[in-house]
Amino acid sequence: MRNKYIENFEKAQVSEKNIPDFRAGDTVRLAVTIKEGDKTRVQNYEGVCIAKRGQGTGQTITVRKIGANSVGIERIFPIYSDSINEIAVIRRGRVRRAKLFYLRDLAGKAARIKELRRK
Repeated sequence: MRNKYIENFEKAQVSEKNIPDFRAGDTVRLAVTIKEGDKTRVQNYEGVCIAKRGQGTGQTITVRKIGANSVGIERIFPIYSDSINEIAVIRRGRVRRAKLFYLRDLAGKAARIKELRRK
């Protein structure tokens, strides 16, 4: 059982940020703030969400993208972090499970996810 004061604080934190509804298999673009010395800039990180975990302010997502030389790059982002400015859903994926760790073993066309077509 969680402390009611902590729950109230988390509700206030969560309500501030506008997070779109997405799940594993969706292609997302995250605008991440990067600090280099005394300068800050926003860099986009686009990839497939392969896992969502946690609850409240501790919720995280794992995003996988294919970098140079077909090397897979995964990063774990806390959704309610101040370093994330915006989350945009690019494509909806048609998947049948909540965690897509099997994509780590696939390469090329086999690692693609079909797009979910809704009528």
